Amino acid sequence: MGKDVEEVGAHGGAEYSVKDYTDPPPPALFGLVELTKWSFYRAAIAEFVATLLFLYITILTVIGYKHQSDATVFPDADCSGVGILGIAWAFGGMIFVLVYCTAGISGGHINPAVTFGLFLARKVSLLRAVTYMVAQCLGAICGAGFAKAFQKAYYNRYGGGANEVADGYSNGTALGAEIIGTFVLVYTVFSATDPKRSARDSHVPVLAPLPIGFAVFVVHLATIHVTGTGINPARSFGAAVIYNNDKAWDDQWIFWVGPFIGAAVAAIYHQYVLRAAAVKALGSFRSNT
Repeated sequence: MGKDVEEVGAHGGAEYSVKDYTDPPPPALFGLVELTKWSFYRAAIAEFVATLLFLYITILTVIGYKHQSDATVFPDADCSGVGILGIAWAFGGMIFVLVYCTAGISGGHINPAVTFGLFLARKVSLLRAVTYMVAQCLGAICGAGFAKAFQKAYYNRYGGGANEVADGYSNGTALGAEIIGTFVLVYTVFSATDPKRSARDSHVPVLAPLPIGFAVFVVHLATIHVTGTGINPARSFGAAVIYNNDKAWDDQWIFWVGPFIGAAVAAIYHQYVLRAAAVKALGSFRSNT
């Protein structure tokens, strides 16, 4: 249990009240009982639809920018299109919108790396984590498929929004970019949704989607020139499946290994360093012996 002290002014003096906070119990490791609940299937559907919309909007933004800035089509295209800044805003803005819409239903993961990090921190069961990842990947494939169906000519010509290691960068550099970028995102997710902060500051749950979306935005600014910015295995996988290019498949491992490592490091850092879960567990063990 953690205790927060509040100072309350009364009759010109000061009174102190203690607000107790207790960490919620972790879910069951396997969580098979969730199969009997409609809320479980509703959450999986929400993850599927959210990831579908995320891929559809963001891939079309990337394709639209590449078309508008194509000098072979528009000779004066140097300043045309939304630019890298606009692409970053599209990704970050969509995450902000979708997390806001789905947080109360599924938690608003929309990313297997986020789900993996939350599973390691015992925030979701293994069953829910695996189900979410499958729903996210299927949603990403469908979202990329819709983008190709509506703009097939541009989709094939401009790379289908697939993540690849850019020319001039090694696989090691790309892997490092994905690890650090995902760490920033998942660390932000943990901080923005920390139940202890929510108990102390009632505005925190309402504002949580904003820093998460902004984290996606700034990571895109930093890494889009290296890998196109994955930090979301479902986003990279869905685009690769529909685009089906050898380069995209050859680099695909980077967009799974990197985000999962980054998510794991973020979960360990937040839970065992900042929240000192290991120290609390040791203290509880000593007090009971």
